[in-house]
Amino acid sequence: MSQAALQQAFRDYDAVFPTVTDRIDAEVMSAEPLRAKLIGNFGVGFNNIDVGAAKARGLVVTNTPEVLTEATADLAMTLLLMAARRTGEGERHVRSKAWSGWRPTHMMGTQVTGKTLGLIGLGRIGRAMAERARHGFHMKIIFFDPYPPSPDVLKSLGAEQRESIEAVLAEADFVSLHCPATPENRNLMNAARFAAMKADAILVNTARGDVVDEAALIKALADGQIAAAGLDVFAKEPSVTPALLEMENVVLLPHLGSATRETRAAMGFRVIENAEAFFAGKAPRDRVA
Repeated sequence: MSQAALQQAFRDYDAVFPTVTDRIDAEVMSAEPLRAKLIGNFGVGFNNIDVGAAKARGLVVTNTPEVLTEATADLAMTLLLMAARRTGEGERHVRSKAWSGWRPTHMMGTQVTGKTLGLIGLGRIGRAMAERARHGFHMKIIFFDPYPPSPDVLKSLGAEQRESIEAVLAEADFVSLHCPATPENRNLMNAARFAAMKADAILVNTARGDVVDEAALIKALADGQIAAAGLDVFAKEPSVTPALLEMENVVLLPHLGSATRETRAAMGFRVIENAEAFFAGKAPRDRVA
């Protein structure tokens, strides 16, 4: 929907249910007369909504956590494996009919089993990623999160806390981002932090595109500061920085984290559940503002 159409929706309807690609900013919510009372975001991230402006207009905002945890963790693990084993590059090689047969040193990747996975953020999706890596691939799990889960949860995951992001980056063979797209986290992964990573390390991002400085990532990949990256999200979606499209050591997916039939249906029902509670005079369980 265009900005004008979104603004009209706030005039015409009691609730507006945007997707994460709809920019609900102060101008959209300045609609007069304002009929809407609820914004039910179709997604767990809500950086597409100006929460401060929503509060100022008396609008309640909800999201859809929990129901997309498993699907997103599955995709993060997929990207990790694809980048490690060069599967995107390998498929392009076969499709282009360039493959001439098995060779002992052809298109060698890196081992995943037994390596160290560094998680930046250990919320629901980060914990689900840790479970897959720990129990499926016997990986060592280290993490940084300013609000870590309980000791019991950490014990079940075999996860070891580090005192800083830099400490995680220095030790991890794979770094997977699971942090929210807050103003504080914008360009969280910058040139200095790429320089802190191992030269053979791989970055995975299924969080939000703007937590990575894409220009710094491209330089780090080109200069060999890191080995590869697996990206499901981008800073200016659906636009992708052209240099990334040319790099063989980058796996690119079109924001597929929650893209299973089961998960997208569950997200829709969660939006409705929150709306039903709100209009029944109850507290929506997924209220974020």
